[in-house]
Amino acid sequence: MALVPLNLFVSHDGKSKRQHITCRYKCGDACWKPVPNTSDNEYFGDVVKAVTRRSMLQVTGVTVLAVGAGSLLAACGGGEQPAATTPTSDAPAESPAGMKFTSVAPNSEDTVVVPEGYEQAVVISWGDPILPGAPKFDVARQTGAAQRGQFGFNNDFAGLLPIEGQRNRFLLVTNFEYVDPVFMFPGYNPDAPTREHFDVEIAAVGMGVVEVERTPQGLKPVIGRYNRRITADTPMTLTGPAAGTDFVKTAADPDGRTVAGTFANCAGGVTPWGTVLSGEENFQDYFGAAEGAPAPNPVDADRLDRYGISPEPTALLWETFDPRFDLTKTPNEPNRFGYVVELNPWDPNSKPVKHSAMGRLKHEGANIYVTDDGTVVAYTGDDERFDYMYKFVSSKKMQPGAGASEATGDAYEPAAMAHNMTILDEGTLYVAKLTSDIPADEIDGSGKLPSMGSFRGSGTWIPLLRSGPGGQAESLVEGISAQEAAVFTRMAADKAGATKMDRPEDFEANPKTGKVYVALTNNDERGASGEAPVDAANPRNDNKSGQVLEITDNHTGTDFTWELLLVCGDPAAADTYFAGFDKTKVSPISCPDNLAFDNHGNLWISTDGNALDSNDGLFAVALEGPNRGETKQFLTVPLGAETCGPIVLDDLVMVAVQHPGEHDDNSIDNPLSRWPEGGNGTARPSMVAVWRNGGQIGV
Repeated sequence: MALVPLNLFVSHDGKSKRQHITCRYKCGDACWKPVPNTSDNEYFGDVVKAVTRRSMLQVTGVTVLAVGAGSLLAACGGGEQPAATTPTSDAPAESPAGMKFTSVAPNSEDTVVVPEGYEQAVVISWGDPILPGAPKFDVARQTGAAQRGQFGFNNDFAGLLPIEGQRNRFLLVTNFEYVDPVFMFPGYNPDAPTREHFDVEIAAVGMGVVEVERTPQGLKPVIGRYNRRITADTPMTLTGPAAGTDFVKTAADPDGRTVAGTFANCAGGVTPWGTVLSGEENFQDYFGAAEGAPAPNPVDADRLDRYGISPEPTALLWETFDPRFDLTKTPNEPNRFGYVVELNPWDPNSKPVKHSAMGRLKHEGANIYVTDDGTVVAYTGDDERFDYMYKFVSSKKMQPGAGASEATGDAYEPAAMAHNMTILDEGTLYVAKLTSDIPADEIDGSGKLPSMGSFRGSGTWIPLLRSGPGGQAESLVEGISAQEAAVFTRMAADKAGATKMDRPEDFEANPKTGKVYVALTNNDERGASGEAPVDAANPRNDNKSGQVLEITDNHTGTDFTWELLLVCGDPAAADTYFAGFDKTKVSPISCPDNLAFDNHGNLWISTDGNALDSNDGLFAVALEGPNRGETKQFLTVPLGAETCGPIVLDDLVMVAVQHPGEHDDNSIDNPLSRWPEGGNGTARPSMVAVWRNGGQIGV
């Protein structure tokens, strides 16, 4: 066959289905800019020989092309299938409980597609009123005041919390990750946004709490007493080692303890004590400066670069409306974002908390595992190419607080809630270093399985920061203060020698087995010239479809073992792997993002940026027994949309449909999608419920 140009030498287009306009407003063009992590950390213990070998291969264009051609052949299904993935005659014929549904075929429909026999309905959409007095959505008359009482834009994480004593009533808590004004405001000019645009945008991000009621037609929003909007200027308390330091003090907050707002909120988690955690992820591109602004001093420049922050005009131009977003006027303001936010949804008057003891990074989210003795372990990923995986182990124990309070009627006892909301302020923050015994020459960048039949190894959690009462803390990295470790966590992790990963996003512990799963979404720079080479946990060059990592962790200790559960992509390609399951019997899956579990112990995966030329979707994966690795698509989302959330109950599935219709060639004036309204309606991010009449999900 004729050789074609390597992806290394072509544009970003085709790496995944994510559009450039999405990158511009969602992550500040992070994937079009230099990789912020320029550390020379080793990847695995035996990486030196592998790096030397690959460096020699990269000396000439011919040998580089040969490596790329091998990847290309694998992607096209050429070469022999590894024995572990060869179809077997005794493969199970029946899916496990929770996965007994007909797989949805890949498609490009402008609607949510669900299995035969299932129903679906939109729960709530951008602009729907959730507070008393809020007006009905009118895309031509949006105002900041209206948006503050309405459901926000680009819902991402979603949590569903039962209301004690009220059957079929829940609190739906959501993040609103980012705004895309091109798809919000008719006639929008990106070079000249108005003050009204700014006012709507700061009110459209953040978080929301809305009561919902279960009906035969799905879930319906209710104007209830818990309903609330959290925006980009809602007062929040900063706790932990960063609080009160010179790194976070501003003229508006000279004490450095009260932060205005949250934004860039991606995934999150519901805690066992009834609060919601929200990760501040791509906060970097909200801060900028006018063209030609003076350069910061070298120390500040290094810190800004490590977080992808630049003193130049931003996409949204918020710095022209509010000096706190202007780096030349309020240089410490970015240091007040990039934390895990904790919200008590049961008290509409409570002030959200930012936990700096858990570090400052691009938190995809945070999820909790509680050990038998009540120790709380929080896992979080730093969603950037070549960044790291973290966990926080509390020094305080969780206090049980479930059951209605006699005094208030709330679902959680106030004293227990107050105690539990301090748990994430005291403990030890760790970063992961992975190793493997797989010979370096068996990891060649093609994704071919090693001779042992799977990608696996062990690892160590390296301690970075130990935090105690009242913000007291001790750095565990030589040459870095505790305050620096809390505010510039990436730099502490660089120095500690953490393993660079392929965009670690959602991080979830299986409540049945305790095993921990990580969605590694993709990394089109893996193996590129000057960037990190492949290793056993990140085994493919130009990794456009991602993988899912399974960790067996000593939760409160520092040792773990790991294995790749899935190497995602086209099952017909030789570089994909489904835990050894028959690849002719799985759904194609690309770009894993958010994770959830059902009560049967199956893993559910939502995708973002499907590189296989079809819409993103939600997938179920069997983890145990003879079906381990079986992967089935449960739904797809509309054109241009990303699948977020998800929530999987015995009789209900919910997903957040983010940025429907978002495409480089389109806008609100020239729409690609009109979902969910149809007709002449506006494409609106929405929450969707799916159920099966008279039955449970997948049984």
